[in-house]
Amino acid sequence: MTAPRRPLPAPRGELSAQVVELLTRAPGSPAPPVGELDPYGEDLSLTLHTCYELHYQGFAEVADGWEWDPGLLGLRGALERQFLAALRADVEGGDDVDGELARLLEPTDGDVGIAGYLAEHGTPDLLREYFAHRSIYHHIEADPYAWVIPRLRGQPKAALVAVEFDEFGGGRGERVHARLFAELLAGADLDPGYLRYLDLVPAPMLALVDMMSLLGLHRALRAASVGHFASVEITSSPASRRLAALARELLPHPACARFYTEHVEADAVHEQVMRHEVIAALLADEPGAAADIVFGIQATNLLEDRFSGHVLGRWAAGRTSLREPLPQSAAASTEV
Repeated sequence: MTAPRRPLPAPRGELSAQVVELLTRAPGSPAPPVGELDPYGEDLSLTLHTCYELHYQGFAEVADGWEWDPGLLGLRGALERQFLAALRADVEGGDDVDGELARLLEPTDGDVGIAGYLAEHGTPDLLREYFAHRSIYHHIEADPYAWVIPRLRGQPKAALVAVEFDEFGGGRGERVHARLFAELLAGADLDPGYLRYLDLVPAPMLALVDMMSLLGLHRALRAASVGHFASVEITSSPASRRLAALARELLPHPACARFYTEHVEADAVHEQVMRHEVIAALLADEPGAAADIVFGIQATNLLEDRFSGHVLGRWAAGRTSLREPLPQSAAASTEV
């Protein structure tokens, strides 16, 4: 059964307000002009996310024709150029793929920092808050990488499909990782419905998910998408082990730990596949792809660190890291 589409999000600035209003009209209506925006700010991040969502599930009462509307695509392209320019300016760059892959297994401030904070100061409510942030990512966990498949050939393509097969449950709908995360949300007394917490999640997480869509949708950025995917798979297993232990300690429902235990062994295997059968094979075919792979890894680290810094800063100040506090309980929608 198809889940009902979520409503359009609440605007966070002038441009997002204009785009949300635009999407209530018929496709072909003129898009607003785009000025200079904070590339990591709420207005740009939400506007990009809204445009990208038209390529996923879409929004209630928004015509499907908006997905490929030329005017809206032009607006999206202007925002992408600002966002991508900021990412390129804020990372070191280079073409040392082996060095970047090795650094992924070194201690960092990303989820290790959040998990470390939760290990010392964690409460069920803080862990639920973290889950709400991550829901924006995990509802489309493997989807953006599927766009890369037709842009690869030979061994890199076959190996990436093998990883995606696992992400999508090995052919079993109940094992799809997005479904497992929805069950985690329900087990944590959160609403498991698709993007239910979009209005509460601030720009640092939206920017990370926007980057995934940006890299996936542009053929020219296919190697950067591979770098991003590799960084996720290589860092996932140790982080998932810590989060599974925290979930067992702080939340009683077994679904909360099950999502992470699923990733501990699977992603340890995926790490090797991504390193040796996707990246190494891609570089053998396309040595010039090294700089884009490095960019994908570094941009992921940059945005994960920004997200971690936001969350930890708010928690250290005794404040919610969301735009508003979570409700105490949520209705248990079963459609995801």
